[in-house]
Amino acid sequence: MRRYAVISDIHGNRWALERLLDDTKRKGIECIINLGDSLYGPLDPKGTAEILIRMNLLSVLGNEDRIIISSDRSESSPTMQYVQQSLKQKHFEWLHQLPSTRIVDGNLFACHASPHSDTQYFFWDVPHDGVVMRCREIMSRIIENTGCSILLCGHDHIPRSVQLHNNLLAVDPGSIGLPAYADELPHPHVMQTGSPHARYAVVIEDNGKWDVEHILLEYDWEAAAVMAAENGRQDWASWIRTGRASLD
Repeated sequence: MRRYAVISDIHGNRWALERLLDDTKRKGIECIINLGDSLYGPLDPKGTAEILIRMNLLSVLGNEDRIIISSDRSESSPTMQYVQQSLKQKHFEWLHQLPSTRIVDGNLFACHASPHSDTQYFFWDVPHDGVVMRCREIMSRIIENTGCSILLCGHDHIPRSVQLHNNLLAVDPGSIGLPAYADELPHPHVMQTGSPHARYAVVIEDNGKWDVEHILLEYDWEAAAVMAAENGRQDWASWIRTGRASLD
């Protein structure tokens, strides 16, 4: 039996990451797969990077990771400037060497959002009037193109597992570090879990069969929220404390 802890969207939340590592150690899970967006946010990008480099987790590059290493610091948003100014050269070098996708043990396809885009949700469409789940046929075709039977994806921060056609399985662990947010693209929408817990998934292979456990963890989210507020992001502070977001 093989077990994999799957995490995503840490967003610099060192407090949540440390809680996750304590939990996986207690459970004896040695393989942790990180689906990206690891450092961006008004929290502790440097401390988060130090942990990830030291632990040498299997990681992929998220869209916000990509922006950290590609955007001009003088033209960045205040939050992005904070992140870029917090990081050392070795942290940028670590981000630069991350792949956009990777295959783990021949059968798990790890990506940030979907196999061919680091910004397009895998499970969701976002029309003008809200967020709606994609049909299983479309999702199945996307996974078939990977050559793997298990897809691990994040980006939307919402934990979900969907059994698709031809024994294909898609798993989103949710976000370790940010349980809700509001976004303007492709249309204004919110993604929210409704509670402040850190979230991850455990994927288990047993004699060719796959089980998934979705885990909620308590951690010191007040410390993370205070840090967000101190860095000028009251919206992040509210999202972290409540797991809820709005377009207001």
